[in-house]
Amino acid sequence: MYDLAIIWDWIAFAVRWLHVITAMAWIGASFFFIALDLGLRKAPNMPAGAHGEEWQVHGGGFYHIQKYLVAPENMPEHLIWHKWQSYITWVSGAALLMIVYWVGGELFLLDPTKADLALWQGILISGGSLTIGWLAYDAMCKSKLGEQPTLLMLLLFAILVIMAWGYNEIFTGRAALLHLGAFTATIMTGNVFFQIMPNQRIVVADLIAGRTPDAKYGKIAKLRSTHNNYLTLPVVFLMLANHYPLAFGTEYAWIIASLVFLTGVTIRHYFNTMHATGAGPNWTWAVTVMLFIVIAWLSTYSGTETLEQAEARELTAYEQHYASADGFEAAYDTVRGNCSMCHAREPFWDGIRWAPKGVMLETQGDVARHARQIYLQAGVSHAMPPPNAIEMEGEARAAIVAWYKAAQID
Repeated sequence: MYDLAIIWDWIAFAVRWLHVITAMAWIGASFFFIALDLGLRKAPNMPAGAHGEEWQVHGGGFYHIQKYLVAPENMPEHLIWHKWQSYITWVSGAALLMIVYWVGGELFLLDPTKADLALWQGILISGGSLTIGWLAYDAMCKSKLGEQPTLLMLLLFAILVIMAWGYNEIFTGRAALLHLGAFTATIMTGNVFFQIMPNQRIVVADLIAGRTPDAKYGKIAKLRSTHNNYLTLPVVFLMLANHYPLAFGTEYAWIIASLVFLTGVTIRHYFNTMHATGAGPNWTWAVTVMLFIVIAWLSTYSGTETLEQAEARELTAYEQHYASADGFEAAYDTVRGNCSMCHAREPFWDGIRWAPKGVMLETQGDVARHARQIYLQAGVSHAMPPPNAIEMEGEARAAIVAWYKAAQID
C-alpha cells in the first residue's frame, strides 16, 4: 500500500514533464507567429489577396512566407493546423492540477487558517472557477466590448486582480497563484478551441465550397490571439511561482500576481513593437524593472502564521490521522532534529531566510501535514536533508518510513 505514494509521485512527474514540453511548444509557436505577423512587409508581384511576405533563414535554409488576411484563392492540399500544442498543454495541466491540488488537497489546496472548507468544497471552487471564468470572458468578447479592445483588456485585468484576491483568501499561497495561472491558461486554450480553430474551419469550408470567406472570422481570431499573446508570460510566472516562497508566501501574493500581469504587458509591448518597426520602446524596460522592484519589496511581508499560532491551532482530521499513527513520536523527533533548522518560520541555518518552498516542519501539525513529502524526500530517497548540510543516519530514515507505513495501514 505504501508504494502507492511512490507510484503516484512518478505519475505526477510524468504529467508535469508532458505539461512543460507541450507548453514550450505552444508558447514557442505563439511567439513565432506573433513575430512573423508583425514582421510582414508589402512586396511587388504578390499573389492576389496576400497581405504581406517575409523571408527567414534558419538551419542553413531560406524560408519564403506569405500571409493572407482571409485566404488564398485556391486551398492548398497540405495545410498544417497549430492546435495540439495548446490542447495537450491544457489537458496535461488540468491533470496535474487534479493530481497535486485535488488528490493532495489537504496539504496543497486548503489552508485552514484562511477558510474552513471541506476538501470537496475546495475542489468545487477550484474546478468551478475555471469554468465560470471562461464563460464570463467569452461572453465579454462576444458583446459590444469586443469592438473596444482596450476597454476589454482593462476589464480582463480587473477580473484577474479580483480572482487573485479571491483565490488568496481561501487557498494556500501556492494554490492561489497556481489557480490564477490555470484560470488564465483556460481562457487562452478556450480561445484556441472554441474560437480560433472553429473560425478557421469555417473559412476553409467556404473556400472548398467556392464561397468567399467572411473577413469577420479573421478579426475574431486576431482579438483572441492578441489576448493570448499578452497573457503568456504571466502564466509562465504563475506556474513557476509555487517553487518560490517569496512569490506565494506573503499576504500580498495576490498583489504580486496582479503586478506580474502588468510586466507581461510591458515586456510583450516592447517585443511586439520591435518586430513591427525594428526598434522597441526602451521605456517599457524601465517600467518592468520598477514593477519587479515593487514585487520584490512586497514579497518581504510574510503572511505565514507564527510558531505560537501554529502550536495553538487544532489539528485537522488529515493531520490527526498521521499524528496518531504508530511511530509518529520517533519520526517527529527525527524531523525536528534534521529538518527544522531550515524548514522553520524563522530559519536559523546560515544563509536561509525563508523555509524552502514554504514548507514548515516545526510543530506536530506541520510534520503530520507533510507526511507524504517527508516520506518521499527523506524516507525512501535521500533528497533531504542536503548531504553537505547534515548526514542523516539510516535509522532516522527508517523511522520515517515505518511511521508512514503505519499510517497507511490504519
